[in-house]
Amino acid sequence: MTAVRPTAPPAPHPAAPRATRPADQPAGNPWLLPVAARTWREGLHLLLNFPLALTAALFAVCGFAISGALLVTLVGVPLLALVLFALRGYGHLERLRARLLLHCDVAEPEPLRLRPGARGPLAWVGAMLRSGVSWRTATYCLVHAPWALFTFCAVMFLWTFGWAGVTYPLWQWALSEPMGVNLDGVGGGWLWDGPPEFVMVVLLGVLSLYAAGLLIRGMAHVDRLLVTGLLGPSAAGERVRRLESDRSAVVDTSAADLRRIERDLHDGAQARLVSLAMDLGMAKEKLASDPQAAARMVEEAHGEVKLALAELRDLARGIHPAILTDRGLGPALSAVASRCTVPVAVEVELPVRPAQAIEGIAYFTASELLQNVSKHSGASRARLEAWRTAQDRLLLQVTDDGHGGADSTAGSGLAGLAERLAAVDGLLAISSPPGGPTTVTAELPWRDR
Repeated sequence: MTAVRPTAPPAPHPAAPRATRPADQPAGNPWLLPVAARTWREGLHLLLNFPLALTAALFAVCGFAISGALLVTLVGVPLLALVLFALRGYGHLERLRARLLLHCDVAEPEPLRLRPGARGPLAWVGAMLRSGVSWRTATYCLVHAPWALFTFCAVMFLWTFGWAGVTYPLWQWALSEPMGVNLDGVGGGWLWDGPPEFVMVVLLGVLSLYAAGLLIRGMAHVDRLLVTGLLGPSAAGERVRRLESDRSAVVDTSAADLRRIERDLHDGAQARLVSLAMDLGMAKEKLASDPQAAARMVEEAHGEVKLALAELRDLARGIHPAILTDRGLGPALSAVASRCTVPVAVEVELPVRPAQAIEGIAYFTASELLQNVSKHSGASRARLEAWRTAQDRLLLQVTDDGHGGADSTAGSGLAGLAERLAAVDGLLAISSPPGGPTTVTAELPWRDR
């Protein structure tokens, strides 16, 4: 039977930790919608929109008007920068309010960046005026004000009418005249002063509260979109932040590899070569007086040379194996699988070779995954597959029939492997339920040579 390969990595196993449910997803008992804690939180947020947004909008309009009028002087530009700075502070307040009341955790946008070598107040003013965060925050203040007025009026009207209707039987006695509907235009009509009318008013109040709950959910979602889109980090800023994080991970990995190579050279081949030099020196001294002893020492030195060569060969394989350079990823994966203590079936379908960097990362990823199979899985057999997807991604999948329980969050080598893959826009997916089997899929971008 031919297995159908997925074109994307499998989803994590259900036993893996699940992401927190987004705050904008319906949850809880729908019958308790009017009195749910979320309804109260989001309703409070919508009521606070109006005074805060009105203040910010008035400040922004007045600040832009005054600074614009003073642009012909030396005061206008610094004043405009100060207005933008104050609005960035308001944006921080809005993100905090959304985090507390909407449970919308918006990341802080990119900080203010001065030009390289630039210092002083003028550099700060230029950076403030060039910052996209500043202008997005100003746009939020101007756009949010009319929306805040609508949300305030809608919530206030529905809540006032709803709670007044629900509690009408409790406070109607305080009215000088019973409430009612004027049907004849001269003061008569339908008075709400009896039990049937009380029930009707209470039902209208309940319906109003349910309508308020649904409307609050929808308007709160719009607020989340506004805060996330205008006050959160931009796509370019997120990309820069991720690239900086990936660069740090690559630098740390490279430094760790360099330290490992230095340690292996110092403790292994270098120490063995020093011992070899001493043995050859002693053999040289004994060559005239005791040729047999000298011959034994030369023979021992010959064995030391073989061991040193083997250690250097292993070290070179850990840096970049020759078979990977000469013959490509398929033979290299077969070679690394042959060194695994567990029988490994290898299947590689790559019509062409990827870029050298991707090829090297795929090789070392497979090597580390197979080492985990040998050391920790308790498996009797494993399978290693590599193929190119239709979306131009290189997928590497290692499956074993071991006891399972692999977890990248437990501080294992899988976490470091995931960071190394993320540095090149790759990812690592793990499915390892207790009792097995374990499937680890590494996804890498495909780049042609």
